[in-house]
Amino acid sequence: MSEKYYDYKELILRDYLAIDRTVLANERTFLAYVRTALALFAAGASFIQFFGLLWLEVAGYLLIVSGFVLLAVGIKRFLSLKRDINEAK
Repeated sequence: MSEKYYDYKELILRDYLAIDRTVLANERTFLAYVRTALALFAAGASFIQFFGLLWLEVAGYLLIVSGFVLLAVGIKRFLSLKRDINEAK
């Protein structure tokens, strides 16, 4: 955020609570990214471990890679929004 649309001294209680809700929503969204990435890791590992077919092993490795990508996207979005919220404060 490059511009401030309000003066921080003029905020009322409702505005402070809105900022707090935004922080909590950001953390909840990050945890959803982590949960989904862990599910992709687990699915990929089970495909590799329990199935003997080559194409299922390849699918397992793709699931693990996509889990890492999803985790990286979640971390990037979390930190970006956290920085924007701190700048707004």
